[in-house]
Amino acid sequence: MKDLHDMTDEELALSYVNGNNRAFDLLLGRTQDRLFQYILFVVRDKDTAEDIFQETFLKAIAKLNHGHYRPCGKFLGWMMRIAHNAVMDWFRDQKAQNIIEPTQDNDLSNLNPKDILDGFVEADYVNEQILRDVRRIMENLPPSQREVVFMRYYQELSFKEIAETTGVSINTALGRMRYAIINMRRMAKEHNVALNMI
Repeated sequence: MKDLHDMTDEELALSYVNGNNRAFDLLLGRTQDRLFQYILFVVRDKDTAEDIFQETFLKAIAKLNHGHYRPCGKFLGWMMRIAHNAVMDWFRDQKAQNIIEPTQDNDLSNLNPKDILDGFVEADYVNEQILRDVRRIMENLPPSQREVVFMRYYQELSFKEIAETTGVSINTALGRMRYAIINMRRMAKEHNVALNMI
């Protein structure tokens, strides 16, 4: 039998389904940073992100226990879809309550680009100043555009993966990216920021 540490995320998920709780502990350790950074990036509030993060894992556990996981893709992608749905539910609740307001806690200045890009080879080649400028500009994008930019450039997901995660067509994901780039270029020009991505 394979050692748990040598198993893929998908194998760990199946091991957990078969009763091995240590497998889920390893899965949590492998995925929690990326999931939390994604949620925080989209909702821009640490307390809200923590709540949504916990809800995401509770939903994942429930789905695993009810046999709703099929290892036909990456486990992280499956978790990202659950997180995305939880974030969208939160946005819908906020919109229904009419209380989405910017606060001091919503700023991403405490978000370290190295944390977001951890594990990516290209992280060593990205200019930190450009990322700070991009992050400041991205804060002003609508949530759906901010989300697709984050998934594409910070998590290096394909447009197919983005479409699957967010539950939209590939054309919609591409359209959101197009408008995000147009808006970011406009804002960069207005604020005299050079965006020469590597």
